[in-house]
Amino acid sequence: MTIKLFLLFISVVLINPAQGKDADFGLFKRSLNDTEHGYQRVIDPTGSAPAKRVEVFEVRPGDCDSNSSWNDCHSDRERSELSEANKNTKNGDEYWYGWSFYLDKDFPNIYPAKVTLGQFHQRNSQPVWMFELGKDGLYLTNLVSGTSERYALLAEGLLRGQWHKIKVQVKWSKRKEGIFNVWLNGVRKLSFRGATMNAKNVYFKYGLYRAFLSRYYSLNTSGQSDITEVPTQKIYYANVKRASTRKGLRN
Repeated sequence: MTIKLFLLFISVVLINPAQGKDADFGLFKRSLNDTEHGYQRVIDPTGSAPAKRVEVFEVRPGDCDSNSSWNDCHSDRERSELSEANKNTKNGDEYWYGWSFYLDKDFPNIYPAKVTLGQFHQRNSQPVWMFELGKDGLYLTNLVSGTSERYALLAEGLLRGQWHKIKVQVKWSKRKEGIFNVWLNGVRKLSFRGATMNAKNVYFKYGLYRAFLSRYYSLNTSGQSDITEVPTQKIYYANVKRASTRKGLRN
């Protein structure tokens, strides 16, 4: 088997996150990254995870790739993500989503580049909800209407060195009957009513996705010729689940 064919093979291996008997997320596949360091499943190195084994995503400078329809290397992006393989969630479906994440104490903030930790994307269309890191912390961006309405979730100073749990209740709808509710560490952060999608199918992606890297260079290289790359970032995830009820998200 040639190296090219081998890399193609490992890039389409399907991954089943540990979910529990009541969860039904199904299989995921790696998205535009097939490096060995980009994705691993390991015994919890933090000592405080809500599961014995966790998923680790790491993006190093130059971790970009392409496929027949997109090229991260030519569009100022790098990533390591898992993407839901069965992109069949449709208008009218209702689900609960849940996951926990952890950032090391030395996790670098690369603002004004954009870092996405999880996103609800649409088949053959644009993303509609994105969990992003900004200058001041974690926030959720609503892209359904074509604008970028942001909702603050967690302050920058509280992000690192501890696990955070996110729960999302969604009724997927192209009309005003839609629901998008978000809890962070048990506290409700958003109660949204309105359209939650605008294409045929929605699917979930999570990991590390960073875009507009040139913004980081522009802000940090004035008079400093030694800054030539965006620093490595790493994130841990546990208990990534989807269920038909809130009870199904229990660990």
